[in-house]
Amino acid sequence: MYGLRLIRKTILIILSTPLLISCSPTAEIDFNGPISDWPVFGGTPGGQRFSVLNQITPENVDQLEVAWIYHTGDVSPGTTTHGATTFQATPLVVNDTMYVCTPFNRVIALDPESGTERWVHDPAVDLTGVYSPACRGVAYWDSKDTQLEHCQKRIVSGTLDARLIAIDADDGEPCLDFGDGGSVDLKQNLGDVRLAEYYVTAAPVVINDLVVTGAFVMDGQRTDAPPGVVRAFDLRTGELRWAFDPVPPEMNPVDAEAAKAGATFTRSTPNAWGNLSADPDRNLVFLPMGGPQLDHYGGGDRAKLGFYGTSAVALDATTGQPVWNFQAVHHDIWDWDVAAQPVAFEQHGTTPGVVVATKMGELFLLNRETGEPLFPVEERPVPASTVPGENASPTQPFPTLPKPVHPDVLTEEDIWGLYPGDREACLEQFRNMVYEGIFTPPAFNKPALLWPGLGGGVNWGSVSVNPNENIMIVNSMRVPYTVKLIPREDAGSLDGTDLVGANPQEGTPYVVVRGGLLSPHNTPCTEPPWGVLTAINLDTGATLWEEPLGNLELLSPLGLGRFLDWGTPNTGGSLQTASGLVFIAATLDGYLRAFDVHTGEVLWKDRLPAPAQATPMSYRLRQDGPQYIAIAAGGHGPLAYAAKGPERLHELLGDAIVVYKLRAR
Repeated sequence: MYGLRLIRKTILIILSTPLLISCSPTAEIDFNGPISDWPVFGGTPGGQRFSVLNQITPENVDQLEVAWIYHTGDVSPGTTTHGATTFQATPLVVNDTMYVCTPFNRVIALDPESGTERWVHDPAVDLTGVYSPACRGVAYWDSKDTQLEHCQKRIVSGTLDARLIAIDADDGEPCLDFGDGGSVDLKQNLGDVRLAEYYVTAAPVVINDLVVTGAFVMDGQRTDAPPGVVRAFDLRTGELRWAFDPVPPEMNPVDAEAAKAGATFTRSTPNAWGNLSADPDRNLVFLPMGGPQLDHYGGGDRAKLGFYGTSAVALDATTGQPVWNFQAVHHDIWDWDVAAQPVAFEQHGTTPGVVVATKMGELFLLNRETGEPLFPVEERPVPASTVPGENASPTQPFPTLPKPVHPDVLTEEDIWGLYPGDREACLEQFRNMVYEGIFTPPAFNKPALLWPGLGGGVNWGSVSVNPNENIMIVNSMRVPYTVKLIPREDAGSLDGTDLVGANPQEGTPYVVVRGGLLSPHNTPCTEPPWGVLTAINLDTGATLWEEPLGNLELLSPLGLGRFLDWGTPNTGGSLQTASGLVFIAATLDGYLRAFDVHTGEVLWKDRLPAPAQATPMSYRLRQDGPQYIAIAAGGHGPLAYAAKGPERLHELLGDAIVVYKLRAR
């Protein structure tokens, strides 16, 4: 078993690790390479998370040192009104400035080479009821209009109280000509919205002088949930230009003109809460769509709204009309939203492709213009639901290439325990669950095992693509979850301690209870690795290498887990550079690592002030200047809570932007 191989490898590493590690001599720095900024969330409109910079190489990466650190001050283990913070932002570097948003939606402008603060904009967001305050990024727009005295260049950001704000990129003041004094109320035309039920965590997309955004809709609350509409607003005025109301073709969508006349967008439709991407040359916007409400029961009217659910959708960027859609899960009753940003690539250098990475660990490679699969996709039979009123899809799509990065079958041989008695306790749980392989439907009055879990597989961090070699890097996790449906009359109180992890699913006959398959010592009941980094050739679909991602240093006594490279749950993404490096943090152990893209070997790592559940980026602004690597190190409230418990939560949270450069000679 893979877990036993990891244990043997770990013992060898411990026995062979020297007490002193010598550093290589300081390397010569090459100043002849390219310069580049980082103007959009994913580095490119298509979200490749790739930098053309090559000053930092596999040969000198061990000479990286901290250039500067900036603390935002926006960190909290949670209060009576909101949950613990999650610092997931990827900064922009454009307009000779670094722009980053905090978990409290403050936007901060920094000098990218020194970290000196230039300005701070505080939109005074109401965080009441927010599960885990987060902001993953902002967008930048240059109007090119030299006649404008203010806000010629704009930073646009969504907020946790459902606003879209525009501020001057040079001074941080609101753009008063945008919406109502600098902001647009995204709750317009949604109908009834409860407290913290609808808000924005992803970076908006700028295209054609429009800003496009979706939003998060709180899981598992009610059948009459807020709409999942995706909207485009004029970047000069904030006026609504188009709306994608994601209803099936046989229904009439509510368009922008109807909304301006007072119409309400269709409620409970699929929503796009993850990061969008774009292809400006083809005038397309790509949406990662979640499922319609509710997540774990699809009876009643819910099935009628699932046409665009758990799909990738391409929209015409001028009109918002759908060009194509590809559904990764039919009638999703597992909460396997497509959370990952769709990522552009060119197969064989000629065919425009887009990667759709899923929580199931499946990777669909599609034609960017048509949505047709580039490798065959097979419809295969899957288990039927036994829940009264449910009608699960009899088949689901399975990609033939690339190979999934998550195992699709779990057996008793895979059940595992770290401490004495753990495996026996885990086996007892496993044998008392409903499990029929991947796509096991939620069960009735008995836990069903979800493997992959509803957190992924691959989550919002998505993948990175090296377009020079067509190598894709995927970080994924392997943590099992459980789901149980309980008749409402038998459910008891949802606000007590008897149903931790419950969602009410108002309007259905069932309450849902979600949990994890964990040992008595709070470790996964499945053998490691629990986090994995995989390299895949996008031309052939072949897996090039696969390595565990992360160690147990912060999750074990006395730090002994630093020797246990068994992988950890991870959230965030990777960065690739033209020199053949992969930078990634994402794990709970608090390290930023650099891997060799061709071999998977770890070439460098450094301990951050807090774990970084974010995606790194890179920039170099002048010919005689250094290449920088930047990462937001602030932890992930819910992951940290699960790993350590509330009494030590502060150890895994932070507020730092950490920036590295090569050590000078």
